[in-house]
Amino acid sequence: MKHLTHGNYIFPSLQITEALLKERDKQAKWNGIPLLLQKLYEHSHPNSDFSQCQSILKEISPLLSMEAMVYVTEDRKAAQESSFPNTYTFDLFGGVDVSVLNNIKRSTEGVTRRLAERNDFVLFLFTLMTNKKTFLQTATLIEDILGVKKEMIQLDDIPNLASLVSSFDQQQLANFCRILAVTISELDTGSDDKHTLLAKNAQQKKNLGPSRAEINQATLLNIPGFIERLCKLATRKVSETTGTSSFLQELEEWYTWLDNALVLDALMRVANEEAERNPTVVYESGLANTSTRTQLPQSMKIMHEIMYKLEVLYVLCVLLMGRQRNQVHKMIAEFRLIPGLNNLFDKLIWRKHSASALVLHGHNQNCDCSPDITLKIQFLRLLQSFSDHHENKYLLLNSQELNELSAISHKANIPEVDAVVNTDRSLVCDGKRGLLTRLLQVMKKEPAESSFRFWQARAVESFLRGTTSYADQMFLLKRGLLEHILYCIVDSECKSRDVLQSYFDLLGELMKFNIDAFKRFNKYINTDEKFQIFLNQINSSLVDSNMLVRCITLSLDRFENQSDAKVAEVLSECRLLSYMSQMSMRMSFLFRLINIIHVQTLTQENVSCLNTSLVILMLARRKEKLPFYLRTLQQMEYTEKYPGFILNNFHSLLRFWQQHYLNKDKDSTCLENSSCISFTYWKETVSILLSPDRTSPCAIVSYIDEAYMDIDRDFSEE
Repeated sequence: MKHLTHGNYIFPSLQITEALLKERDKQAKWNGIPLLLQKLYEHSHPNSDFSQCQSILKEISPLLSMEAMVYVTEDRKAAQESSFPNTYTFDLFGGVDVSVLNNIKRSTEGVTRRLAERNDFVLFLFTLMTNKKTFLQTATLIEDILGVKKEMIQLDDIPNLASLVSSFDQQQLANFCRILAVTISELDTGSDDKHTLLAKNAQQKKNLGPSRAEINQATLLNIPGFIERLCKLATRKVSETTGTSSFLQELEEWYTWLDNALVLDALMRVANEEAERNPTVVYESGLANTSTRTQLPQSMKIMHEIMYKLEVLYVLCVLLMGRQRNQVHKMIAEFRLIPGLNNLFDKLIWRKHSASALVLHGHNQNCDCSPDITLKIQFLRLLQSFSDHHENKYLLLNSQELNELSAISHKANIPEVDAVVNTDRSLVCDGKRGLLTRLLQVMKKEPAESSFRFWQARAVESFLRGTTSYADQMFLLKRGLLEHILYCIVDSECKSRDVLQSYFDLLGELMKFNIDAFKRFNKYINTDEKFQIFLNQINSSLVDSNMLVRCITLSLDRFENQSDAKVAEVLSECRLLSYMSQMSMRMSFLFRLINIIHVQTLTQENVSCLNTSLVILMLARRKEKLPFYLRTLQQMEYTEKYPGFILNNFHSLLRFWQQHYLNKDKDSTCLENSSCISFTYWKETVSILLSPDRTSPCAIVSYIDEAYMDIDRDFSEE
């Protein structure tokens, strides 16, 4: 996942043009302090002339020392901004940070790492977050330190954590989520899909208890009102944000969020366009001033809110994938997160890009760094986590759409899904369309090169995962989803492997056991040329398409055992079913599926190839054809002049399968639900195939000649 981090504090005076600073300086009576700080920062880098820094500090010093004297002589009464305007301006424009923190950082690169080693110091920093004046700088420093800390901190160790969190306003809580993101995510050791299952299994054996991240997730869930506040932050409208801060206070907080000190070009362009639309504002004093000089433009406020929601949605997404998933599900349903996001969909989450959409310097609004882009991806990841194998997925619909699901079941004369009947109608989406339908609408309009296609397909697929629901499939089929997927695969000849895999997976869930879907498929793929393009896409990478191959194989097996006239008609006409009904095609898929994976290279991404090969053999076993399939594999080995190569490899893969799945309840449930084959039958089939009895017609060893036998090799993590 791409998660936004913002490591470097950016000083306000550096981001405002000199002309604007001078103009505001006269009106606000800043005595040139922002301009001096700008110069000080410019001369505070390595290899710069330190004498210039001394000269600038000599100019600033008298402006502050007079106020300091007043402060001392008045017995240190509570400081008021109006009493110490120079000191306030110095602090507001990052003077303390320019003078101290920046110089500490440049003095040695190892400072942050050494600070990270001091656990007591890190925990102490959290106590400083109660001070609103230093909150942002403290949060940034904590984030920097946690980014290099070797061991994850334990949130339980933070003094009075619940009180600290409850003291935050909503803006501070959003900032705090940036820190929490580091503490609740498993330490990044690379892409999850790329790590071998062997290595993961070995690591799990070492870590018998919950990880630090899992403990921290539980700690957060025990903070009263925490999830409710996150849901409110995630779903609030821009108009609901507090508008009491002055322009410069808002701007200071804004800049803290930005990655790149060169974003000024984009910021000022947005501000100028806003000014052209609203050229003047007249105040009670009768003085007119440009809106951009008195408050943040609406465009910036929208982007600010997007940045907040990014962090909040990320935290909610991680919690939804954690050990307390059901607890989190219950809470975010109760606090109406999904209806709230549905109400924001058009105006914020999937809003149309304007010419002034803010992007970072050197980027464009379609690159993955754009806050707009990242919010959409994070939103889609949240939907995927929310829907995946959970009955709360029906909250993505509105009441009318739930009624439609019931009507589909009644018309087909099948029982309604219990989860649909039991869904609390007060918690579903409002308005004319639910969130799932809105997603389908934008999905069908997405340009061919869009980076969203992968995430959109994953989010919709997660709605279909689990026990196959005919009503769910028909709901999506009626909205043209199958035709859209086929257009992308065949007519646009999609080249992206990730997008193709997500489309194949979605197509498999959409068509599985559904005769109407196969009929629609045949109507769209209505020429040999189109069908050949489709097959070429499948065969170009079986790792990507194997879930669809599994769906077709399972569906064909079920249809062949039905006596319905409609099914018989589709069986005889559908190119796809006719193709898979050929024994030579099934054997070709089986041979290649086993050949492209090995125990040492199995990952979460390609282990599905092993399970698809098992599905093909389980269906063969049902028809008492398992010996025929094994004998054909042996013949294919000899044809390829590699006797024993495939079957030895398959034997090792099945031994690993036993180690991997027999201790993992979730995985076994997923296999059972997705195939409609009991897990007991999965286990029995693997045991039969691994039988050491060389006289057994269903044992793999019976088809490997002694000279080529190599089945006892130990697994290695290398």
